[in-house]
Amino acid sequence: MSIPFIDLKKQYEEIRPRVQERINTVLEHGQYILGPEVQELEKKLAAFTGSKYCITVASGTEALLIALMALDIQPGDEVITSPFTFAATGEMIVLAGGKPVFVDVDPRTCNIDVTKIAQRITSKTRAIMPVSLYGQVADMDIVNEIATRNGIPVIEDAAQSFGAEYKGRRSCNLSTIGATSFFPSKPLGCYGDGGALFLNDDRLAQACREIRVHGQSKRYWHTRIGVGGRMDTLQCAIMLAKFERFEWELKRRQEVALRYHDLLGKKFPFHGYNETATRGCQLLPWPDAGYTSVFAQFTVLVKDRDAVQERLKARGVPTAVHYPIPLNEQPAYAKFCCPDCTPHASALGKQVMSLPFGPDLTIADQDLVTSELIAAVQVPQS
Repeated sequence: MSIPFIDLKKQYEEIRPRVQERINTVLEHGQYILGPEVQELEKKLAAFTGSKYCITVASGTEALLIALMALDIQPGDEVITSPFTFAATGEMIVLAGGKPVFVDVDPRTCNIDVTKIAQRITSKTRAIMPVSLYGQVADMDIVNEIATRNGIPVIEDAAQSFGAEYKGRRSCNLSTIGATSFFPSKPLGCYGDGGALFLNDDRLAQACREIRVHGQSKRYWHTRIGVGGRMDTLQCAIMLAKFERFEWELKRRQEVALRYHDLLGKKFPFHGYNETATRGCQLLPWPDAGYTSVFAQFTVLVKDRDAVQERLKARGVPTAVHYPIPLNEQPAYAKFCCPDCTPHASALGKQVMSLPFGPDLTIADQDLVTSELIAAVQVPQS
């Protein structure tokens, strides 16, 4: 029997009564679009992050697009971002008319290397979009300082980091706009697609609200170009039930991640991504002081990853790769940047492997994953 990669079924069993209650309430009142649960969720999420505004949207992808549209990104405008991310990050920049400018990552965190951002800024730069990968944010103070110095806004792509902290502040409330995803596998997920934007600026918040409903400032009065980007009431109702458990889940994620580190750290310490050729497997470092990670994935660096994945699969241990090929090496994006200009992202893409993880991962399953991983990477190479 295989261990679940993310045990959403166990989570649902724990919150079933509240989920059903919330769903039934929506079925009774019948306001399936922008019903009262939407506003209730937005207030709770805004308070959680410390943001003035939360605007729920149809997906994390939609959140990025609406943010870019609200900032009036135009054809030819450049947006600096990381290549080590899901395609939606670059995709939305292009669909908004912009040009992604990819900056290599710091191999310790897999987040954008903030020391390399300033040198990529040009007269066409209109935004910086750091990606908070694997549940941990980039060094946002440095990102924001560079942005302020150059008079450009910052969008935090926080699709994987909702709930994480940076120097006492929550992810999504660290820049001009925070954008997150509530895809089911995220640290806080719904049972379909969903996302949200977080802002403190009145004008930008109003723009995002209007863009979310086809650019309407009032019914059938379109003040700007928009999209059909609403998060439906049923998904918000489900999120409200799940949010009641979220603080506990954040604590559990820390505990499970720390136990992985304790079990694997002495065997596979971090010595730099380029040394995996001799070490077989390594942990990424624990977040530095002032950072917390929500561990959207628990990721290790592995030599001969395909072979290790096959060995683990045969033993009932699923794994995943986030992400194998940087965006600038993908056919659709290669024209925006030289394929070999992000060596760290390229090397990491060949080595990262995510293990089963979540707040409901049992000690027995975690012990099994750990022992099987150690065995899999120690198999003599032919």
